[in-house]
Order: sequence, then C-alpha cells, then structure tokens
Amino acid sequence: MNNAIVWMILGMGIVTYLPRMLPFVLFGRVELPPFWQGVLKNVPYAALGALIIPDIFFIQDDVLFGVIGFAAAVTAAWLGANVIVVVLAAVVVLSCYSMLM
Repeated sequence: MNNAIVWMILGMGIVTYLPRMLPFVLFGRVELPPFWQGVLKNVPYAALGALIIPDIFFIQDDVLFGVIGFAAAVTAAWLGANVIVVVLAAVVVLSCYSMLM
C-alpha cells in the first residue's frame, strides 16, 4: 500500500476521533441539568425520525411497507427501547412482512 494512503487513513481517523473524545475528556465529570439530559437522550430518536419519515412518503411500490416499518419503530421507541433495538424491531417486523407477501 502506498505510504501516502496510510498517512491519509491515519489522519482521517484522528480527525474523526478527536471531536468524539474531547467532550468526553473535558466534560466527563460535569453533571448536566435534568432538562438537558432529557434533550440529549432524545437526539438519536429525533435523528432516526428525520431519516425515516421522509422516505415513507416516497415509497412507490408498497406504501404499506413503509407504514408498517414506521409503526414498528414508533412502538418500540414508545416502549422505551434503545435506538439499536428500535431499528432492529423495524427490520424484524419488515422481514416477517416480506416473507408473508
């Protein structure tokens, strides 16, 4: 492998790792107020909704497929599941729906 490519990969790794590590190191012992803890706890669900909801309206083959996946994700999120569990619940439900159709 070219030496420049190795340095480029290492540089990209450092550049993406620093913004993730620095807040943890600098503010790891800072306790946020309960309001901000609640806001930050819901950011993954908001991002997931922003990614999923627009795609439901652009499904051309089977609109029910999008509605069922959305309903599964919302139900899992409403029950308080982790974001990974929400995504996996939608995938499992839609896999079962695909097998039935």
